[in-house]
Amino acid sequence: MNDTGGAVAADGSGKALARRGGRLLLVPAPLVQQPPQRSWLCREDRERVARLTRFYVETPKVARQWLKALPIEHPLQAIDIRQLPDPARQTAWADWLAPLLAGHDVGLMSDAGVPGVADPGAALVARAHDAGIVVEPLIGPSSILLALMASGLEGQRFAFHGYLAVEAGERGRQLAELARASAARDQTQIVIETPYRNGALADSLVQALPAEARLCIAQDLTGPGQSIVTRRVADWRRKPVQLAARLPAVFLFHCPARPATRA
Repeated sequence: MNDTGGAVAADGSGKALARRGGRLLLVPAPLVQQPPQRSWLCREDRERVARLTRFYVETPKVARQWLKALPIEHPLQAIDIRQLPDPARQTAWADWLAPLLAGHDVGLMSDAGVPGVADPGAALVARAHDAGIVVEPLIGPSSILLALMASGLEGQRFAFHGYLAVEAGERGRQLAELARASAARDQTQIVIETPYRNGALADSLVQALPAEARLCIAQDLTGPGQSIVTRRVADWRRKPVQLAARLPAVFLFHCPARPATRA
């Protein structure tokens, strides 16, 4: 460790790479958008987060809700909470990295789940690595991994594809391509959707995937309406998908390697 709290790493040639300044702490948030009944962080991580005075967040209002629930050691009005920029926008990151390079720890928070995964914080994490800043992930809920754990699908080989196309025809073509890749690579495919379009995605999955494929729909993970169901697509076709309105969901499927026919 150096005198500013940074660690020392090495590149592939064995050359030491100085790590400097403060640490960028990746702080998970609860998956359900309501005050939690129990802490979602272990005690040690909760204490570390409670001492922070700077946070980069997806949505300030949501971040304040979770920080109050921890609770934090400082008055909320004294906490510097800064909203992350739109990922599609060009951003000068030097100003964002300045507190870290000056030796201050900063928390990075998503609205739900772990930062940096399907989240605008990924770009900041990349720039922190470029600047030699220590990036430290804290343990917390991830809807993608929780769904994969509970799905019963292939857990050695899997790929997360985020959001698919909104237009039905293009979405169907994407699913057909993912199904071929799943069969060829023995790979679980994972996708998500905006809650109000979950029904449309579920219908597309049931229509596009081969009958022998196994499809898992995991909804409201860790929430009061949690439901995790894995069935063959042929069975989903016989029993239409029923999804609760406005609840987040994760969709996972795995296709057999042998040629498949529709039911």
